[in-house]
Parts: sequence; structure tokens; C-alpha cells
Amino acid sequence: MNEVVIVSAARTPFGRFGGSLKEYSPVNLGAIVMCEIINRSGYDGSVDDVFWGVGDTVSFKDVYTPVIARQTLLKAGLSPETQSCSLDKACVSAMSAIRLGALTILAGEADAVIAGGVTTFSQIPHVVRNLRFAGHRMGPVSMEDPLFELGYKDFAPVAVDAGKMALMHGVGRKEQDQWAVLSHHRYGEAHAEGKLKEEIIPLTISQKKGEPVTLEIDEQYRTDVSLDKLARLAPIYGSPTCTAGNAPGLNDGATAVLLMSRNKALALGLPILATVITSVSIAMEPHLLVETPAKAIRAALQKAALKIDDLKLLEINEAFAAVTLVSSKILADGDPGELRKIRKRLNVNGGAIAIGHPNTASGARIVMTMIHELRRRGGGYGVAAICGGLAQGDAIIVRVD
Repeated sequence: MNEVVIVSAARTPFGRFGGSLKEYSPVNLGAIVMCEIINRSGYDGSVDDVFWGVGDTVSFKDVYTPVIARQTLLKAGLSPETQSCSLDKACVSAMSAIRLGALTILAGEADAVIAGGVTTFSQIPHVVRNLRFAGHRMGPVSMEDPLFELGYKDFAPVAVDAGKMALMHGVGRKEQDQWAVLSHHRYGEAHAEGKLKEEIIPLTISQKKGEPVTLEIDEQYRTDVSLDKLARLAPIYGSPTCTAGNAPGLNDGATAVLLMSRNKALALGLPILATVITSVSIAMEPHLLVETPAKAIRAALQKAALKIDDLKLLEINEAFAAVTLVSSKILADGDPGELRKIRKRLNVNGGAIAIGHPNTASGARIVMTMIHELRRRGGGYGVAAICGGLAQGDAIIVRVD
């Protein structure tokens, strides 16, 4: 009975860069999902801990040590006595938040934990460096855009590493574009069938002119995506294969899950969405970003004494199509038949290319998407995995009964 369960999960729609969510502060967006998972669960007790993924601080009012998790939980109306931790593992952050929450419960340090994350790319300002002691009095000032080129200053752009490693694994540009088209098509079908209503919180957004509008679909999704259109796009940042079409956008959004010990959830009669079987964090050489989900999944399977065939569903975050394609190919061990079997179970409702990728929120999104689909399919095991900056990786295996 010393198990960790997920009793509630929700997210905002993911907005496009400069889209419908551009005016939302990270604190307000995070508070929305924290409130929602409490309300959905029917839980009226205290939360012991909050683990909250955030990949930047410059988008906050308080740029210097803004204690983002703390401010968000207070905005959400949680008790001021609630402990919290803001963490940055780039795209891995929200999944690592779930992992830390689960480990805290397993250690007997908590019974109820909120985990998730938020990213608001649209709120990130331009930066002016080195003025404080430079004695600048006249003349132009050089500004820097933190979003260009997206990556790490002392390393190659992540799109370059992803494209080069994809080619080394025999995954070319056309295959990546094909996967991008499939991602949009799968998402469109899932949305039309109403599958995403279980996870998305509709947001009513005021307009400068006219009546408020309700956003209940991820803005990254495009109905008119085609292979011909994607083939005309130029690669980005010098990548050999990665384009704006076979990668997600710079998106805004927040995600959260409510974790509990099984004993507490049963005692309160709360719904149990899934059981967390195991979770792992790994890291590799920085240029091996596209391989990290596969390595994390293998580590999680070994830890749980499971095999790839035991998994009914897989979710691998589409930081680029290259990531999902390469990692699934590694998991298949070069067997074309096994690869086809894996990809039929992989990102079945579309992925980040169609949904969007608010980096430090995405790890929790793929977990909840997988859980809801497992429930629709009668339960079973599933694994969610994600890569993060400079080749970090996380994976979580859950079981839906």
C-alpha cells in the first residue's frame, strides 16, 4: 500500500508564441492549474509540498530569485505553510517535479503533493547586458534576444545536434516531416473526438475589442499541414533536418498533477487515475539529446522489471520529430517489425509538434495525456519520456487499473 497515485491532472490549452495567452503571467497561469486539480479531485485537505518546473526567471515580475513555486501556490490560495521547490531542468522539469513529488511521498515526508510546471515564452523580454559597471552615458545599446538562437551559448544549437544525430541514426528530413504531419493528423482526430476535454481547462480570454473568447484547443495545431508544405520550409539555425514544421513552437502553458499516497487517497475515497510504478532521471553527452528518452525508458523498464511489449502506450515528447523517431528506433533495436509496433502505440493522440511545447510544463502534459488514453483503452502500463537541455532525460512508468 506504500504506493504513489495520481488523483487529478489538468493543463491549460497551449498558446502560440504571441498568441492568446501572451498576456498571462507565469504565476497566474500556474495558479489556474493548481486550483483546477484541487477542484477536480474533490480534495479539501492540505498539500504538503509543491514541486514546480520553471526554466527561466526573466519572464517574472521579480527577475532575481522570484521563488516561483511559492508565489504561484499563494496565488492559488494554498496554505502559506505549504512547502515548495522551484526547479529548472529545462524541458525535463515538470516530469522531474512529478518524480520528486513521488519520491517525497515514498520517503514518508508527504501525503499530498502538487507537481507540474509553467512556461510563458511570450513573456520573455529582451536583455541588455553589462551596463551596470560599464559607465555607459551615450550611444546605442545592444539588446539580446534570449530566444535566438534557442539553445546554449557554449554549445551548438539544439536543433543542430538533433538534426546531425538523426542523420547518424538514418532518420532523414522526409521521415521527420512525415512524422510531423502524422502528429497534426492524430491530434486533429483526438480533438474532434473530444478526448482532450479531460485534460484541457477552457480559458475565457478578454479581448481589446469585442466579446471574450474561449480557448479550448491548442493553438499550435494546424488543420492544413501537408508534406508538400513542410518540405518547402528551410532548416533552422543551420540544422541539416530540423525546421519550424517538424518541431514545436515557442509555446505558453501550464500543467499540474496531484499526487498522493494510495492509503490517503483510499481513505478519502478520491478517484485514482493511475499508479506511479517507477521513475528515472538520466543524462548523456550534451549532443546526444535525441537519444535520451530511449535511454531513460530502458532504465525505467529495467527498474520496474518490465519489457517494452508490456507497455500498452508510449509517449516521447516531440521536442523535434528527430527525438521521437530516433528514440523509438533505438528502443526497437534495429528490428523494423518491432519499430512498427512501437510507433503504433507512440503519441497516439499527436505530440508536441501539434500540441505545443511550453518547455518546463511538457513533462506533466505527456504523463496526463497517456493516463487518460490508457483509461479509455481499459487500463494497462504506459511510459512517458522526455529529453531536456544538454541531454538530460526522464521517464515515468504508470499503471492504470
